[in-house]
Amino acid sequence: MNRRTTIAMALVILIGAAAFLSSVWERSRTAETIKFFPLDREAVFTEAKTSLTLNEKKQSGRYALRWATMSILNRPAYLRQDVSLLFVDGRLADVLSKWQTDTAALDMEKTVRTQDSRLFQAVSFHHAELHKNSDITSSQAMSSAYLYVIDSPYRPLTSFRRPKTAAEREWQRVLNKAVNEFLRHKADELLAHFSLAKDDYYALYLPELVAYTEQPLPGLPPAKTEAMIGRLWEGLYKSYILGIKKEDGSILSPLGSTMPLILIRKDYRQILVLFEAQNGDKIMLIQAA
Repeated sequence: MNRRTTIAMALVILIGAAAFLSSVWERSRTAETIKFFPLDREAVFTEAKTSLTLNEKKQSGRYALRWATMSILNRPAYLRQDVSLLFVDGRLADVLSKWQTDTAALDMEKTVRTQDSRLFQAVSFHHAELHKNSDITSSQAMSSAYLYVIDSPYRPLTSFRRPKTAAEREWQRVLNKAVNEFLRHKADELLAHFSLAKDDYYALYLPELVAYTEQPLPGLPPAKTEAMIGRLWEGLYKSYILGIKKEDGSILSPLGSTMPLILIRKDYRQILVLFEAQNGDKIMLIQAA
């Protein structure tokens, strides 16, 4: 693949990213919420999975991507709730959310239709609220998936997670470069806007948080890491997923916003979540750790 083709590919990706986001934001602003309670060590998820699968038949120039999650707790819970976020080229494209009482298992799926070569990233939070007499506890898990989809007039529609050919490796490099540079640019703007010094924080993007379900944050015990993740998702659900509340009381849809940048103070006293809404507003959510 020559340099001219590579540059053209990157331009197509960036232009296409701005035009994507065709999903309709459907939500119910009721008492629906995710609430963190002390973790129940006897209630565990035996399965928690997120998947992205391409249907390799195009219709009207567009392809279909199946996005699905499933989770099973080892016992029925008073309340089960799962939420999954789909990011496309670094922006939030859609949200899946489901809750059910007196059950152990949940599953969700949706077909997303779009076009052009893209990097899809999905991250899910699986939650259970358990009641025993007057005690309320919770259980939680995270899962994620990613998929590179190559939609080019010069080759058949294809997808991969790990590249197997030289062409796939080049596409991976181009897509990663476009998305990483976009997010880095937005991060720099957000840090400057809020006068924040990045060196004071551990910085990671939301999909990277999944790694800390298997290992603790630096210098933090596993139990405190789990509690921090649970409280973070509680805040994200209330202040991001259900809508971004502005100072004038109006509510913005989170769709089209940049992938949340999570900043955890190195003394673990505070968590900041930074992102840019689709209308260009720069948002900072503040949460005690």
